[in-house]
Amino acid sequence: MFAAAPDTPEAPPRLRLQHDEAHREAPQITTTQAAAESPLEIVARCRQLTTGNADKEILAFLGSSLESVVARYEQDGPQALRAQTRSLRQLAHTLLDGHQPPRVREELFHLAARAAGLLGYMAVNTSDFALAEAYCTEARELSRVIDDLDTELWADGTLSFSLYYAGRYAEADACAAAAVDRAPRSAQSIRLLANGRARALAKMGQRQTAARAIGEALELSELHDVPGGITSCISFEPYGYARTLANAVTAHVSLGNVEQVLTDAKEIDDLVEHSESSWSRSLVRLDVSTALLQQPSPDLDRAMSLGREALTLCGDSPIRSVWQRARDLYEQGGRWWNEPVVREYGEELRTWSSQPAALAMSHSRAV
Repeated sequence: MFAAAPDTPEAPPRLRLQHDEAHREAPQITTTQAAAESPLEIVARCRQLTTGNADKEILAFLGSSLESVVARYEQDGPQALRAQTRSLRQLAHTLLDGHQPPRVREELFHLAARAAGLLGYMAVNTSDFALAEAYCTEARELSRVIDDLDTELWADGTLSFSLYYAGRYAEADACAAAAVDRAPRSAQSIRLLANGRARALAKMGQRQTAARAIGEALELSELHDVPGGITSCISFEPYGYARTLANAVTAHVSLGNVEQVLTDAKEIDDLVEHSESSWSRSLVRLDVSTALLQQPSPDLDRAMSLGREALTLCGDSPIRSVWQRARDLYEQGGRWWNEPVVREYGEELRTWSSQPAALAMSHSRAV
């Protein structure tokens, strides 16, 4: 009576038989099966991962639109093209907020970086140096994410360009030098050496180092067999030979190498004059004008005549480089302020500088 009872009372034989038969008929659902996705969910998720909010057509549109900005830049100027470029950058950013397959996303990063870089270059031309630094930093960081070295080096070159016109010559040289060290044989280093290092070093009076930078840029030009003519100033392509030599001319002006200025300017004169770049024609004239005033026997008439031509060529599309060098020429001619040719140039400079875009540069801070 007091023996231990079984844990579960044994069912009668008939009930046990019915239970066993029912158990055999019911499907056995494992834990893994219960947690599995349905085939429809798997297919839907795969499609979501392999598609996105950007297709080939939108990538082609962004790419061709940025190429159009580059092609039109020296004719239309930053004031006319800035709004369109901002819209292209915003479109790229909006798409990047969504999702895309890896290759499409990489191309979007590439296009967004280049849009930011173009805006950085435009900001330098309009003397907005803080904005230029921000855009160049964005272009550089987006490029690094996808290992786009060409665009990254181009962004470094534009940042150095901005620092140069802000009067921060040591920083301009350091920025360009660090980029050259990353890829010393890259075609992008031509611009970094000629536009970045040589001109900044010349402003600091470092004659030998500036000459070495010019020499290295010209050697790289031969190595990469670059175009001979004046390439677009804002192009992502390597500098053409004539543009590199034009930058060398500017460096030699700062160093007071008058004979070298006149020799190099004469070598590229035909290419410059037949180029579509009115800014380049203006800038070379202004460099030659300054050199003519640096001669032991200054050619005042010729210098001021070239200066007036430079202002006319630039017309109603003023940019920082022309504005700066035109003012430098006037200051260089200060000891001849009583001469009619200098006064005439001064009057034309004041009229040209009264344009709203030029006035904005007058009010910008150099440092």
